[in-house]
Amino acid sequence: MKSLTRSLRCRLIFGLTVLIALSWFSASLLAWNQSRGTIDELFDTQQMQFAKRLTALDISELTIKDPQLPRSKKIIRHSHGDLDDDALAFAIFTRDGKMVLNDGDNGPDIQYDYQRDGFIDGQLEGDKDLWRLVWLTTADGKYRIAVGQEWEYRQDMALDIVQAQLLPWLVALPVMILLLIWLITRELEPLKQLALRLRLRQPEDETPIPVDSLPSEVQPLVESLNHLFARTGDMLVRERRFTSDAAHELRSPLSALKVQTEVAQLADDDTQMRRHALTNLTEGIDRATRLVDQLLTLSRLDSLSGMEGMEDIALQDVLQTGVMDNYHKAQASGIELVLDIRQVPTPRRGQPLLMALLVRNLLDNAIRYSPRGSTVNITLDAQGFSVQDNGPGVSPEHLQRIGERFFRPPGQEKTGSGLGLSIVQRIATLHGMTTRFRNGETAGFCVELTWH
Repeated sequence: MKSLTRSLRCRLIFGLTVLIALSWFSASLLAWNQSRGTIDELFDTQQMQFAKRLTALDISELTIKDPQLPRSKKIIRHSHGDLDDDALAFAIFTRDGKMVLNDGDNGPDIQYDYQRDGFIDGQLEGDKDLWRLVWLTTADGKYRIAVGQEWEYRQDMALDIVQAQLLPWLVALPVMILLLIWLITRELEPLKQLALRLRLRQPEDETPIPVDSLPSEVQPLVESLNHLFARTGDMLVRERRFTSDAAHELRSPLSALKVQTEVAQLADDDTQMRRHALTNLTEGIDRATRLVDQLLTLSRLDSLSGMEGMEDIALQDVLQTGVMDNYHKAQASGIELVLDIRQVPTPRRGQPLLMALLVRNLLDNAIRYSPRGSTVNITLDAQGFSVQDNGPGVSPEHLQRIGERFFRPPGQEKTGSGLGLSIVQRIATLHGMTTRFRNGETAGFCVELTWH
């Protein structure tokens, strides 16, 4: 039973079937009331007209011959058609209640119960059925005429009319329900096909599901699924890229760590060799740690389509904080950090932690590749900022590839992973900034970041 209530098809069929049945029942009640009202109005008019005609007759002349007319079935002996004795009956009384004439069928049983001219409900003598009676007094005031009709006759007439109208619909009701079941099943077939297609779909399949043949009500759901497939595909690509990058880039550092460990084990009593191997081992661990940290950072940045925690950032404060955080590292390398605020830009919307990471990577890269005794210039203006070192720069043929993952121009003396500027470029893109890499006018390498 629970599975049936969860089925959209079963609920539609049940709901529409109940709706059709209720509509048919309501229509039947409405038709019954309307038909009964129309028939009552018609027969009341008919009774009144018949009574008026009787008042126009010379009743004294009619009663001389016979006070009772012959029964209707005796008049038409062989073929009386669909004659009904209860259709109309009449009786004529004197003012004191003496019956002087009747129709010969039900007229003799009409009781004198005159109260006023008009319609009343009453019963015939020896009959418990209710009758509709109209009383009229002749113009001379000598006679009172009663014309009656059985209520059951009117009700039967109304029921026959309603049955004639609604019985075909009652017969057609099962056919309508069967057609309804077929139609709902047919219209829900695209959902069944969609479910089958999703069930057979491979996990790595990123192909969007066509929505042209689907109902318009289902298209938003399928479009959302297509967006989900695309996001899932991007996530899988990022995971594969991260796994591939990590496997490729960690192979050499781990091999070097293994070699240094073996050297330290073979040093025996050679203190200098052991110390040199342990120093190299420590440096290798630091490089591997930095590489893993950059890989994880870049992977997290790739997964971002929007950012949370956005707020107005004063770029001069971010640069000043970055200079202070890298001051001791620069001093240890013999590098001077110079911040030149030419013009304070208006605050921009950004993510503070990511902007701090961008500045840190730029300064770390500039300090790493600047010779001892040189200066790293950080310049801020209204449109953005730049970081320029006094290093060897980059040859023109390799300059266009700066920012690619794991790309390092050949001939570099310093070790690195080639991910620092990739991280800078990704953060800049998330903040709507443009990144430009170029060589300095006299020497060195410069990174410019400007707002769109």
